[in-house]
Amino acid sequence: MSAAQEFNAQGAAYFDGVAPVPRPVEHLRLVSGTLQIHLDDGSVINWPEADIRSVRDHAGAYDETLRLRTDPVARLYVESPILMTALSRVYRAAPPKGRVRLAAWAIAAIGAVALQIAVLIPLLADGLADFIPEGGERALGEATFEQIRSALDDSGVDLVPVCTAAAGVDALNAMEARLVDTLPSSPGLSVFVLDHDMVNAFALPGGYVVLFRGLIEAAETPDEVAAVFAHEIGHVVSRDPTRHALRSAGSIGILGLLFGDFAGGAMVLFLANQLINAHYSQSAEAAADSFATDILLRADVSPAALGTFFERLQEEHGDSEGLVAHFMSHPELGDRIAAARAAVPDTAEFTPSLDAEAWAALRDICDATRG
Repeated sequence: MSAAQEFNAQGAAYFDGVAPVPRPVEHLRLVSGTLQIHLDDGSVINWPEADIRSVRDHAGAYDETLRLRTDPVARLYVESPILMTALSRVYRAAPPKGRVRLAAWAIAAIGAVALQIAVLIPLLADGLADFIPEGGERALGEATFEQIRSALDDSGVDLVPVCTAAAGVDALNAMEARLVDTLPSSPGLSVFVLDHDMVNAFALPGGYVVLFRGLIEAAETPDEVAAVFAHEIGHVVSRDPTRHALRSAGSIGILGLLFGDFAGGAMVLFLANQLINAHYSQSAEAAADSFATDILLRADVSPAALGTFFERLQEEHGDSEGLVAHFMSHPELGDRIAAARAAVPDTAEFTPSLDAEAWAALRDICDATRG
């Protein structure tokens, strides 16, 4: 622009961002692409036209507020709509400050969290699992077991009872001994039945194997319970529960920090659920299946019982409930059922894992708890 334009600056004020008081503006001039702000003390502030932006006045004291793109604190406040109309060709509305940078940081943060949860935490958990001392691992399992008992209690104030009918406990111990005696060394199991109707079983760090009353009631033969039991022993021997607990705790810890659960209440409940419905990797599940098949054969118990049990539950409950859901972390459940049956030699003859009397006692293991 070659000719200068001068505007009446009545009602305009300039803040330099240093002093907390406005400096009166005598007049404004637009000269060759520069807005000249003439103050009443004779000084002149030059703002390049291309760098002027309109911003919102959050206090609401002025009709319009202008700032300089290169100066984050200086402001020109204008009350006159006529003056702003005259200056409208000079400024542009300022975009929300830092939007692109904020979006970039947000994407980077999400990516960093995803990297930690999906890659770094699993790698760290797998490495740490081998260094956790036996006492520490058992303490982790014991604490988690109590948390799970509390989380599963419908009242929210008590613990789900452990079934302790003497004859039933003796039957369970006999089944455990028959399976463990096939191993080179004892894995140091602590086996419990919880008085809950969930059709499920799981392993915890430190040798804990937990069966539910609902599982025993859903089984038609003791061999079906023994087959599930053997599978969970496989996870214990491979220390899968410890790795899974470390992964879950690490992931939940990060998410808890992000969403403000510093006390850990929701984290504990989620961790309990994660361990009840532990979704191990395909290789871990295959290894537990193979382990179960091996010790069942050596214990003179038919491995086909595992496939029979899963298939019946799948037909009765579908793929999303109870024990079937526990094993549905991978789509090859049908293949695993077929593999369990195929593991039975054509001419093999087996002995039931419990006799009729012991099986009846195991099915009644929770009676003393309710009595």
